[in-house]
Amino acid sequence: MNDVESVLLHTEGHVLHITLNRPRALNALTHSMVRTIDEALDQAAADDAVVAVLISGAGERGLCAGGDIRSIYEDARAGRRASVDFWRDEYRLNARIARFPKPYVALMDGLVMGGGVGVSAHGDIRVVTERSRVAMPETGIGFVPDVGGTRLLATAPGELGTHLALTGRPVDAAGALLCGLADHFVPSHQLPDLVQALARCAAPAEVTETVRRYATPAPDAELAAHRTWIDRCYTAGTVEEIIERLTDDAAPEAGETARELLALPPTSLKVTLEAVRRARRLDSLEAALDQEFRVSCRAFDGHDLVEGVRARIIDKDRSPMWDPARLGDVTADEVARHFQPLGELELGLHPAP
Repeated sequence: MNDVESVLLHTEGHVLHITLNRPRALNALTHSMVRTIDEALDQAAADDAVVAVLISGAGERGLCAGGDIRSIYEDARAGRRASVDFWRDEYRLNARIARFPKPYVALMDGLVMGGGVGVSAHGDIRVVTERSRVAMPETGIGFVPDVGGTRLLATAPGELGTHLALTGRPVDAAGALLCGLADHFVPSHQLPDLVQALARCAAPAEVTETVRRYATPAPDAELAAHRTWIDRCYTAGTVEEIIERLTDDAAPEAGETARELLALPPTSLKVTLEAVRRARRLDSLEAALDQEFRVSCRAFDGHDLVEGVRARIIDKDRSPMWDPARLGDVTADEVARHFQPLGELELGLHPAP
């Protein structure tokens, strides 16, 4: 299957359907898929007959599991910069989705991870189901949340976003709603009926009202039950202090989380914490994407991203050798280096002050 077929486009009524069509790869995004989506949005914005865009994933497993990290691994190993070019276009697409002038409906059914969050959670009508599992799992492979994820997680209630950013844990539909990653819960068996109803919409206001008509209350969010210890522990100033608080906390889940964090790459943890906290002070998604692009470029040139993908995806030995291997060996200067401007290579979505 070539990349043109990896994104299927068709119109039903007044709705342009964008279907990510790599089900065997959990609809992971490639560079040409990003370009195809962007071109489709060009056409939809200019076509008065199109009142809304709907994005979904082929197959039964999910919308999108993220970017094609095997390609990123191969690029980094070979010294190619194609992945950096991919991120540049992907992040621009993320910003465009957030500002798209017509209703952008995302069916976040099944797995929605990394780049899948980028093509869905910036839309203005985001639908989750009982099958949804939404995550930014980048720290587990020696990377940092991107595609605007730091902005999304920074605005979650309390310290929930910090917790999700550092651990990379998925949330269910109710957790996604709680954290502001989604807007409506629709049972998965109702999605075909919802899609048919959307095709009958003749105006943007009808799109919003139609989704609301199919939406029902989501089950209780398991994440909400852990809010107390999460807020208590993650307000600490450093990753080391967060882990210390988690270790000492009376909640058994806190101790489990501490052990989980200690197995993750120290550099990714420290850079991620700094990225989320900086994102809280930024005034736009575009500024956050500019920041994430700097961080991604620096991570691409580092050791841990290649090693993380090797251990989890290539060799699957689950025994990564992080460098540095200890939190105490990651200096403040090293963290700050990830955020330094890139000069003429900047993404440049947000105007310089």
